Amino acid sequence: MISIFIRRIVSLFVTLLVVSLLIFTVMNLLPGDPAAIMLGTSATPETLAALRAQLGLDEPLAVRYLAWLAGLVQGDLGQSYTYGVPVAGLIAERLVVTLPLALMAVVMSVAIAVPLGVAAARRQNSLFDHVAGAFSYVSIAVPAFWVGLLLVIAFSTKLGWMPAGGFPGWDAGLWAGLTALLMPAIALALPQAGVLTRVARTSVLEVMNEDFVRTARAKGLSDSAAVWRHALPNALIPVVTMLGMQFTFLIAGAVLVENVFNLPGLGRLAYQALAQRDIIVMQDVVLFFSALVIVMNFLVDLAYVFIDPRLRVTA
Repeated sequence: MISIFIRRIVSLFVTLLVVSLLIFTVMNLLPGDPAAIMLGTSATPETLAALRAQLGLDEPLAVRYLAWLAGLVQGDLGQSYTYGVPVAGLIAERLVVTLPLALMAVVMSVAIAVPLGVAAARRQNSLFDHVAGAFSYVSIAVPAFWVGLLLVIAFSTKLGWMPAGGFPGWDAGLWAGLTALLMPAIALALPQAGVLTRVARTSVLEVMNEDFVRTARAKGLSDSAAVWRHALPNALIPVVTMLGMQFTFLIAGAVLVENVFNLPGLGRLAYQALAQRDIIVMQDVVLFFSALVIVMNFLVDLAYVFIDPRLRVTA
């Protein structure tokens, strides 16, 4: 078990290093000069050169990458070109919005998909199964930002039940914060719930035909107990795998959804940094998103070992 953990940790750090190099290269190959954007079109060449030197933009790419990497190791994410404040502070401020939003979306998608997938598997080819399948197809096909727009029109513009956008801050109270994140979380959760429903249904159907489930029923266990106590725990690996993959889509979807609902999260920060050519903010935010995805996949790999004891022997 310890050797498995060590191998996963080494793989995690190597992956992060490769990803950091790719992110830095891509970001610095984008067209546009941050110094020129900051100073405007009326800047003289001397002023432009001075600002580029101040920001370190006149250094070779290799030197700038190593300096950025050294700062990351020391916990220094650099200074924002646009805001003039440490990037770490910007990320910390926005994370208190994006992280609860992503967690709410994950909880909602699991709460919808797992019971729906299990129920559809138990009633295979029934009307309920077809309705669950239709929900799955529709929710997958509809983009999250479009769902968000429909929710705003229905529950904010027409009914006036929910705020159309913005975030009051957690200082306004837990209920106010959760209310502001509810519709964005639903918009993010529905497409993921559709995918997860199909995965849960298929996985449970496969396990329900296994000998140990039939044995449990033969011993007098009810169909419901056999499914929830025996079939579902053994069908969790594909579900957990999909949850890990969904986290990537949640992060990508947050960029659009946060802009639809005007939420001051990491997705909106990344969009603003891209528009303003704030390279250091873009690098750090994209790397942070990538690190979240890599760490999530790392946790999923470890979860496999705990879910299926056979992997402890073969790994």
